[in-house]
Order: sequence, then structure tokens, then C-alpha cells
Amino acid sequence: MKKKLKGRYVIGFDGSEHVILENAEIVYEKDTILFVGKNYTEEVDQVIDVGNAILSPGFIDLNALGDIDHDILHLEAKSNRQKNLLWSEEFVKNGHHELMSEEEEAFKSLYAYSQLILNGITTAMPITSVFYKNWAETFEELEAAANHAGKLGLRIYLGPSYQAGIRVVEPDGNIKIHWDEKAGEEGLERAVKFVETFEGAFDGLVRGMLAPERIESQTEEILIKTKYYSDKLNVPIKLHAAQGSFEFNTILKEHGVTPIKYLYNLGFLGPNTGIPHAHFVSGYSGANYNIDNDISLLKETNTTVIHCPLIIGRHGEGLESYAKYRKEGINIALGTDTFPPDIFQNVRTGSMLSRLVEKEVEGSTYADFFNSITLGAGAFLNREDIGRIAVGAKADIIAIDLDGFHMGVIDDPIRTMFVSGSGRDVKLSIINGRIVMKDQVIPNLDMEVLKQKGQVYFNKMRRGYMERDYEQLPENELFPPSFKRLESIKELEVKSNN
Repeated sequence: MKKKLKGRYVIGFDGSEHVILENAEIVYEKDTILFVGKNYTEEVDQVIDVGNAILSPGFIDLNALGDIDHDILHLEAKSNRQKNLLWSEEFVKNGHHELMSEEEEAFKSLYAYSQLILNGITTAMPITSVFYKNWAETFEELEAAANHAGKLGLRIYLGPSYQAGIRVVEPDGNIKIHWDEKAGEEGLERAVKFVETFEGAFDGLVRGMLAPERIESQTEEILIKTKYYSDKLNVPIKLHAAQGSFEFNTILKEHGVTPIKYLYNLGFLGPNTGIPHAHFVSGYSGANYNIDNDISLLKETNTTVIHCPLIIGRHGEGLESYAKYRKEGINIALGTDTFPPDIFQNVRTGSMLSRLVEKEVEGSTYADFFNSITLGAGAFLNREDIGRIAVGAKADIIAIDLDGFHMGVIDDPIRTMFVSGSGRDVKLSIINGRIVMKDQVIPNLDMEVLKQKGQVYFNKMRRGYMERDYEQLPENELFPPSFKRLESIKELEVKSNN
């Protein structure tokens, strides 16, 4: 069945870069684009006119939220409360356990992946939290995630996380790593089994990846084995590294080098390795370490940096800078990593943070970031058939509505959509030739039910922090409200009358 899309703007690809076509068309059949341009003369079976909208390649999110976001609890935590939200050593000694049921863990990915689709994300590489888990992701919850993605029609790269250690807080408030190397080895075996089982499932929508948890939670042996299996299975690796002072100083103390140099020495870096967030490197303002040149090592090995500007910016940090990394020749992709999974908000934030550091626009434009969420991400995945609208590419296409009053006047379509738009302006999403969302509605999905179940899940997750808290604070101290909570304002009314 041959279908034609028509729209005010089409962001096409001319073989080397994105280009803008006005009042243009895209024709696709099954999962493949056949034509991009104007005045297609052959017969088609269906015409979809999106009107005053941008037809864009679908967004690729390489650090997409795969569960119910916990960061809202950490977002404005004071330094000491951040420790309270980690595991206490006492909790570990008493026997850490699985907080959620198997059914609840299966549900979370359906909730999260629906959010991704609504925000125009057509390819995702998810991440979930292990703060409230027994240890790391299970085979069963990733199996459920693969099934949800396949049924929703989301293109996805999956693999259960694994770790040999986790940060815990000692009674005196110091943080250390609690090790369980056997659990780490078993997790890697589980991840390899998952990749071998699900690679190419759902007509190729589900692909495998290896997802070791943060660098300080891995043994050297597990990192080496991870790289071995990545090469053997030809799947990407995603490892969180160079993302904070505890990690940076821990690796520096134990190995005498920065986290990036440590990975370089192990032969871990390379074209199939993606590093979220990679901002806490030698020369970074918060690192106080200028010996190694981590950026040059990332460039030398063609390692991809997965930049998540919104969540890192919320915590007062960021790349120094996006423009500098790109100028040095580093491939940068983007990840949302938090709620909402709004690429528009991430592009705005990332561009502003980069301009703030560089004191100029060059290298930090919205077009630069658009390249990161399309071509840069596709390059990391070693795919020339996604992240672009071109003949022979996959029919992964979204329509961004320009009719809303909030969009204001239309300048350049890329600037307009990133200055004024949000994920809620995505009104059509096509993945692999299938319409998976139209007018912010996903077929056969009751989003009101999902919202209610998501709140129940979050409430249970929030309560779970109470038993892990090393100070055993009461709930109102562990999670202090933004403002004082009152039953009424009658007392204030009396005072004002006086």
C-alpha cells in the first residue's frame, strides 16, 4: 500500500545534510520511503495532508526514560538529603529486596514508551533506575518491555542493566560501593542471553544493546567482557560515565586516571560505545583536574557522547560545552533521561547552556542539535536508514503542528518549532510505515488508566525510599514540600483583617 504525506515543510536529506522543502511530499510503501520532493505523479493508495506542519524525521532518544521518573524526588534535594535517597548500609545488611511486583515492573515500560511516542520519539534506547530495585533489571521486565515496544510500534534498543556494585551510605554519612561481583557476572550473562533472544524481534523494531550501570559499579573484568560481547554480537554499549564528582574521584583514587582515561586504557571506548553524560572530564570546571585530555580520547576512539542537557542542567551542571565537543570532532547524540521526554525542551536547554559557556551562537544552533537527534544518533547506531527522510530510508516520520496560537509567527521552521514548540505539538508519528500516534492519541491505549496506574506506581516507589534512608527521617523531612502545607488559610484571613 503506497501512501503520500503532504505538508507545509519537509525536512529532507540530500545525501550529506538536512534540507528544507516547502509544500512538499513524502511517498512511502510498507516501511520504506520511495520519494521526497514535489509533484509525485504516480498513483497512491492514500494521501495524508498534515497541513501547516513540519514533516520531520522521527527523533532518536539514546537515553530515554524507561520507567516512572524518580528524579522529581532528587531534583531539589539538598546535599545531605541526596544521601538519604541512596541505599543505607543497614538496608543492604538487612537484605535488599524487590520493591515492585512482576506485574508492576512490566507496566512501567508501557507507561514510559507511550510517553516517548507522544513526544515524537521514534527510536529509543531506554534507561531505568535501580534505586528502588533488588539489584538491576531482570530478564522478565525487559521481555515485557520488548513486547510493549513491539505492540506500540516503537523502534527500540534494549538490554537488561547489570552491575557488580552499588553506592551505599554508611552510618557516618560517608558513601562507598557495596560489591556483589557474582551478581554483576550473572547480570552480564542475562544481558547476553536477552540480546541473543530478542535481536531483530517484531520485524526488526527490537534490537539489542549492552547496558552496564554506571562505571563505578563495574569491575574491570566485567567492562572488558562487555566490550568483548559488544564486538561479538555487534551491538552498542551504553555506559554512564564522567557524570559526577563521586564517580570521578573514586576512579581517580583507585586507578590514578580519569574515568574516560580508565575506559580508554581498557580498550572499552570505540564507535559502538555511547557515554551518557561525559561532562565531568579533565578540564571540567568542577573536576579540578587538568592532566589528561579526555576529549581527545573520545575523539580518537570515535566514541559517542550522549548529551542529556535537561536533567544535567536541572542539577546545575552541563557539557563545557556542546559546541566545543562538536568542534573537536566528537559525535554527539541526545537523550531525554527524565520526564517529560520532550526533545524540544532538551534542545532549548542544551543550546542555551552551550551558548552560555561559549558566549556565541556558532556551534550551538537549533540546527546543530537537530542533527544530534537525527544524524548523530543514527551514526552511533550505525544506521543510515533512520534519522533522515530520504529515498530508501525507513518511514520513521513525525508531523509537528505549526497551527497553535502559542507557536507565534513562523520564521525558519527549525527555529520556530524549537523556540515555541513542545512534544505536545507532535500530531502524527509514523514508525516503520505504521501510524502509531495521531492527534496525541495512541490506538487501543487508555491513557487515563495508564495515568492512574502510573501514580500508584510512583507512590509506592516514593514510599520505598523510607526503608532505605540511612537517617530514617520522617516522610515530611525526607520529602519536604515546596511551601508550607495548611488545611485552610483562615488564620491568615484573621491576621489580614487586623
